[in-house]
Amino acid sequence: MKNPFNKIFPYSRQFIDQSDIKNVVRVLKSGFLTQGPEILKTEKKIAKFVGSKYAVLTSSCSSGLHIACKALQLKKNSNILTSPITFVSTATSALHCKYKVLIGDIDKNSLMLSNDDIEKNINVNNIKLVIPVHFAGAPYDIKRLTKIRNKKNLKIIEDAAHAFGALYKNGDKIGSCKHSDMTVFSFHPVKIIAGGEGGVVTTNSKELYNRLLELRSHGINKDPNEKFQNKKEGYTGKQKNLWFYEMKELGFNYRQTDIHSALINSQIDKISKFLKYRKKLVKKYDNWFKDLKNVKITQQHLRNLSSHHLYILKINFEKIKISRNDFMKRLRSKGIITQVHYIPLYIHPYFQKNSNFKVLSKKNSDEYYQKCLSIPVYYNLKSKEQKYIFNQIKFLVQNKGK
Repeated sequence: MKNPFNKIFPYSRQFIDQSDIKNVVRVLKSGFLTQGPEILKTEKKIAKFVGSKYAVLTSSCSSGLHIACKALQLKKNSNILTSPITFVSTATSALHCKYKVLIGDIDKNSLMLSNDDIEKNINVNNIKLVIPVHFAGAPYDIKRLTKIRNKKNLKIIEDAAHAFGALYKNGDKIGSCKHSDMTVFSFHPVKIIAGGEGGVVTTNSKELYNRLLELRSHGINKDPNEKFQNKKEGYTGKQKNLWFYEMKELGFNYRQTDIHSALINSQIDKISKFLKYRKKLVKKYDNWFKDLKNVKITQQHLRNLSSHHLYILKINFEKIKISRNDFMKRLRSKGIITQVHYIPLYIHPYFQKNSNFKVLSKKNSDEYYQKCLSIPVYYNLKSKEQKYIFNQIKFLVQNKGK
């Protein structure tokens, strides 16, 4: 079948309308392009949406994960546990803080860090921090992890890069931080909410909130309510000097711009529409793929809670007698761009040679990696286009790539 649409179908993409453009232009015409009022405005909107007390916008999800790890102030060489099926920054954020990264296996059904692995390794390896990943937009089983946390005084940072708008089983929004210290989201263009670039950290802790604000901006304190340590230079009499600020610790330039914030703010107004449409697409795929031999649908039991950032199939490429690379190339020749989420962390050369990185178990992760494939799912993918994508995959599977 030839591509009748004469267009490319990526595995995910942003949707921008006139309201987004208008909001960004408004900021471009204002007096602030960065470090202006749009930042706090968007942070408050995000916190209200997810149900947290605080939100701190960052330049990316990766930078958000980094300062979240640093804000906890764990001792050097503290052991943290996370999933191998994630983007590299989940692990590098901890390595940047001189923590040791331990890798547990994933659960076969959820494709997320196995709570059995956590329970098995928490005492043996003295785990201080767990970074669960809400993978593909589906919620991690945080309730069980919370029980472990309460017994062992664990710290928890939720990597929710995929999961803006997703729900826990009890109906709370991911990001409410009722079960964790902090949650980190991504606003990369392929995510649910597109900000060009950007991320946000949510928390209910005032102490962590203040540390995140400082770490985001070079470790500098500008809080008018906080006393300066350098009293001689910071004050004239009892009054604070208007020009003065002080650097308290080594931080980073991880600030968000008002331009990006304006886009994020506008995009959040469409979140319900985005989530509803993605759910509709996923329902169609589930119905079409359910009886296709050598193809397995993933995370089906979490459909009502997921933000559906990714639609992932497990395809038995060995049985259909075509390599995944050839399979992807054939689809690409028809305008269909697929992807693998993710290359397990332990396959990357950097992690293999890093003495602060250790794999505890990976059997399920290996099996998943050999078969996984993310196919197009995004807002504004038309029904006819989606059917075309399905038919192309079905043809390759049934005809063994011929």
